[in-house]
Amino acid sequence: MKTLTGTEVFEFFRRLADLDPDPQTELEYGNIYQLLVAVVLSAQATDVGVNKATRKLFELVKTPQEMLDLGEEGLKEHIKTIGLFNAKAKNVIALSQILIREYAGEVPADRDALVALPGVGRKTANVVMNSAFGAETFAVDTHIFRVGNRTGLAPGKTVLAVEKQLEKKVPGPFRIGAHHWLILHGRYICKARTPQCWRCPVADLCRYKPKTPAPQGKSV
Repeated sequence: MKTLTGTEVFEFFRRLADLDPDPQTELEYGNIYQLLVAVVLSAQATDVGVNKATRKLFELVKTPQEMLDLGEEGLKEHIKTIGLFNAKAKNVIALSQILIREYAGEVPADRDALVALPGVGRKTANVVMNSAFGAETFAVDTHIFRVGNRTGLAPGKTVLAVEKQLEKKVPGPFRIGAHHWLILHGRYICKARTPQCWRCPVADLCRYKPKTPAPQGKSV
């Protein structure tokens, strides 16, 4: 597949930015610690499902110490509707202990330090670095991996390969918002089974050939 040119990449993000000038994560949180917890819980789960579970949890828990006070069993009661909740509860308690012991209860603004926390992978760390600290990071999930490959924007055989392509290609004005735009684009338009090419704002730039036509009765 021929990848998008530099001019096409700029135009790709310009259009997404015009439609959504201030993209944000759909996870709900009140502070950086809650964001970290929410992202850890969101692994192999939907943002909608995580938000439903954390609304009451985050009314009670705003700090690592409050999470420890709630305890692992108490946390499980709040997140039991989320997949892998037993392992996630164990990780959240463990990372909360480390934050208190090593970082005075604060979330470190350092990707390597974040990745060292239980349950925190590179994608999670990139989300926190971007959403909490304004870092130009690219958290490649299944949506971004699909969009990057399908469109020719940032093709790669692995998540890390796609991330490296984005780091190389995304123009300066769009670097902070890029992964939000791509996640939302993959979630709502460039869907896995049936991409809605007929309403895609970047369809003419996209390298995906079998463009999906508009359903009968609908127009672009």
